[in-house]
Amino acid sequence: MTSTREPTRLSRSFTAFSLACLLVLLMMLVQARPAAAVDIREVRSPGGISAWLVEDYSAPVITVAVAFQGGSSQDPKGREGMAELISALFDEGAGPYDSKMFQARIAKLGIELGYRDSRDQITGVLRTLKEDSADAFEMMRLTLTELHFEESAVERMKNAIIAGIERKRNNPSARAGEALRETLYGNHPYGRPGDGTVESISAITREELVAHFSRLFARDNLSIGIVGAMSSEEAGLMLDRVFGNLPQKAQLEPVPEAEIRFGNTLAIEEDIPQSQIVFAYPGVKRDSPEFFAAYIANHILGGGTFSSRLYDEVREKRGLAYSVNSSLSTYDHAAFVSVSSATRSDRASETVELMRSEIDRFAKDGPTQAELDAARKYIIGSYAINNLDTSAKIASTLLAMQTEKLGIDYIEKREALIGAVSLDEVRAIAKKLFSATPTLIVVGPKSS
Repeated sequence: MTSTREPTRLSRSFTAFSLACLLVLLMMLVQARPAAAVDIREVRSPGGISAWLVEDYSAPVITVAVAFQGGSSQDPKGREGMAELISALFDEGAGPYDSKMFQARIAKLGIELGYRDSRDQITGVLRTLKEDSADAFEMMRLTLTELHFEESAVERMKNAIIAGIERKRNNPSARAGEALRETLYGNHPYGRPGDGTVESISAITREELVAHFSRLFARDNLSIGIVGAMSSEEAGLMLDRVFGNLPQKAQLEPVPEAEIRFGNTLAIEEDIPQSQIVFAYPGVKRDSPEFFAAYIANHILGGGTFSSRLYDEVREKRGLAYSVNSSLSTYDHAAFVSVSSATRSDRASETVELMRSEIDRFAKDGPTQAELDAARKYIIGSYAINNLDTSAKIASTLLAMQTEKLGIDYIEKREALIGAVSLDEVRAIAKKLFSATPTLIVVGPKSS
């Protein structure tokens, strides 16, 4: 998935002056490391495995990030949460190590190794000192080729996931998100809960996990990003060692394009002091020619900065909510814009009306030239600090560039692509997306 980057969360004690100073400092830091400084090369192992590499010898550290296309959209019906469960089992025993031995070995080496799932991918990250890299690469290889799926570990992780599912039942924000997913996607695989249900997690067997794992993890659905103290030659040898024994082809089920349903309103009654509000509007996918126009429009409307339209109207002028934001979310088979806020339940109706009014005004009139100029400057300037200021972020960016088919020169082209978006294009996409009748989810007391 692609989405607008996470907004920085600051305590209520920050004054407007403090926020202004912080933004100035942020831009100074961004300018200190230009995006063009990242030299990306494609390397290919003797065995034909490809990866993107950024050599960096400023510290004796290597980061390897991997993505396997698939994710929770591949979970069989009635076995929702299978990708989530697999992701939780990667450090629960592999090769000659049982669960405790594996985790002790990771701790002794001082390496970071973990996996997580999303709708379209399962991703993993390994971070190690150069001197321990041979042992670290072996641990990663074991997770991908000799995972145990011990019965005791499977049951323990199932119980942990079920506990998380039950906690979410008391989380209004999580409930709003679940309701939005079900309302938008219906019976599409995206409409199923990624972390499963109590019933689906309980039903998963070890044999099903092993079979599903063998279908998901292969060489043809694998993307790799490497950052750190490693040469092309060293990277090639590592690629064959870690990934060379994976099956050549994954056995993925085709996922259809989602026919997202907008225009529904759902109220979920909860006796809570603060109501959750979520609107959903159509979006554009990452490969759309309109993507950057939509990205800029979303940023101006509510994309996570203190100068957005919604923040100014809802938070600053009326004090109805501490936070209000919008996010353009894109998946392999769907895209939408969500606009969300949380407010006192006795002012929820007022907040909904104000948000809807501002979105309608934005759809009708679009942004000003000054708003477009400011958005361009921020989006271009913040990219390095959001994506390129640590090896982990660079490795993640390399993965996104590959899975989204942006091209190895995307970082070099990005500024020009954003600069080429005209005011008319942003106004046109704002009208196209935000003139639609949205889906609205409200979680709160009946009175709200």
